[in-house]
Amino acid sequence: MNIKNKPTKKVIHLHVNGETHEAVVRASDTLLCTLREQLGLTGAKRACEDGDCGACTVLVNGEPTHSCLSLAVEVVNKPITTIEGLLNSPVQSAFVDHWAIQCGFCTPGFIVNCHALITNHPNASEELVEEWLQSNICRCTGYQEIREAVNNLLQKSQ
Repeated sequence: MNIKNKPTKKVIHLHVNGETHEAVVRASDTLLCTLREQLGLTGAKRACEDGDCGACTVLVNGEPTHSCLSLAVEVVNKPITTIEGLLNSPVQSAFVDHWAIQCGFCTPGFIVNCHALITNHPNASEELVEEWLQSNICRCTGYQEIREAVNNLLQKSQ
């Protein structure tokens, strides 16, 4: 191997769930890989790695972000929230109360996405809820229970 072609690594600091973490990354390392492999935050799931399924959704600056498409170096000094940062949140409780989970693989991405929806649009219409739910794929629930959980939270916030 030619030493000139060896990928260089860089120390970065990520602000995840209210804490600062140090990580050593290559320029090509995704946020998803960095969260899972270096920080031990495995709630964001590795699935399609194309940004199509939403299983890897985290919040960056409060906005849903597919962490499989984001480079770790792009989110330095930006607040990141993962499913681990939403432990016992109202959205998580609503998903449990409405049985909006089955196998659980997609659930973290849905909870993170729905948290952002309710935070950013507390008076969301049915159409907006449908639009936001389209960014995540679930193969088990049929979405009805997820809609019910979100709608219940939206009713409580009004």
